[in-house]
Amino acid sequence: MIPRKEILSRVKRVVIKVGSSVLTAGGDNLKEGVFRDLAKSISILKEEGYEIVIVSSGAIAAGRKNLSCFVKPVSIPQKQAAAAIGQARLMWNYEGCFNKYRQMTAQVLLTQDDLSNRQKFLNARNTLFTLLHCGVIPIINENDSVVVDEIMFGDNDILSALVTNLVDADLLLVLTDRDGLFEKDPERYKNAALIKLVEEINSETEKLAKGSTGKLGTGGMLSKVNAAKKTSIFGIPTIIVNGRKKGIINKVFTGEDVGTLFLPKKSKLSSRKYWIAFNLKPKGVLTVDDGAKKAIVERGKSLLSSGLVEAKGIFEFGDLVKCVDTEGLEFARGLVNYKTEDVIKLKGIHSRDIEKILGYKYYDEVIHRDDLVVIEGE
Repeated sequence: MIPRKEILSRVKRVVIKVGSSVLTAGGDNLKEGVFRDLAKSISILKEEGYEIVIVSSGAIAAGRKNLSCFVKPVSIPQKQAAAAIGQARLMWNYEGCFNKYRQMTAQVLLTQDDLSNRQKFLNARNTLFTLLHCGVIPIINENDSVVVDEIMFGDNDILSALVTNLVDADLLLVLTDRDGLFEKDPERYKNAALIKLVEEINSETEKLAKGSTGKLGTGGMLSKVNAAKKTSIFGIPTIIVNGRKKGIINKVFTGEDVGTLFLPKKSKLSSRKYWIAFNLKPKGVLTVDDGAKKAIVERGKSLLSSGLVEAKGIFEFGDLVKCVDTEGLEFARGLVNYKTEDVIKLKGIHSRDIEKILGYKYYDEVIHRDDLVVIEGE
């Protein structure tokens, strides 16, 4: 087992995700004392040479109190209106507190569309790298006031996991209203034991996380464990701690055994393959035979037309599709080289016959191995 201090000794760039329940201390309003403690702790880390990226929730919570025409925002437009008000308040608190420590902050608003489009992804990446190079602390949030269901992340836990890949971070630190992952729900069982270390996230881990939800956040503990799972695939450790406890950030970086540490996988995906697997939304499903599945999973081969059994969905060249076996189990996903109607025509034929069937041929492969990510067991 790798000691926690050894893991932390390799960390330079950190993504810190701050939940709504932390910033409001469980109430309805942002708590200035929480922002002061965050600014102090993060400024200390900056002085020690760490690069910090913050993914912050709290915009809707910050704005809904001021949206007097509604008792409580329920609909999407109402929540977006609350977020539009709250974003300014949220950043005002961050900027004011960090200014006391002569730290500059910058607001970055993202949507799923920004990270699923490769060009926009790279643009966002370059912007963030420039800010970090200049010593600025980027504060990232989902662009709640304009986002629609089709391009939303769902919650900022998922966003924080994607940002770790976006900025090539070395650690994801999640601040929430719980001490970490417990063996059973601490809200129901007062004797529930904290799990200090998770070496591998599996179905049992996810089962433990279910039902342990915060009061203001949208994700709960399961969402945070799923975020840790995504970062582990990219080779990044995650630590979940209770952000309501004063000085908790500095305790993490001095190596104290606080919260739950999730270890990364030994073999990690490249940044581009991680982007393919998690930043894009699948447009279709390809069913492949057992021989094709074995070639992809065990030998790292491309998906050829000869292994195709069925194609569903509406997709074009370059779209993301899922690859499932004959029992419907997804085992890979990748960027397809042909549109739906062409793939249907290519089922079971040899690559050499593609041009004869379609009248043209872009590639020998339906999905090239460089654009194919095996996710079986993930």
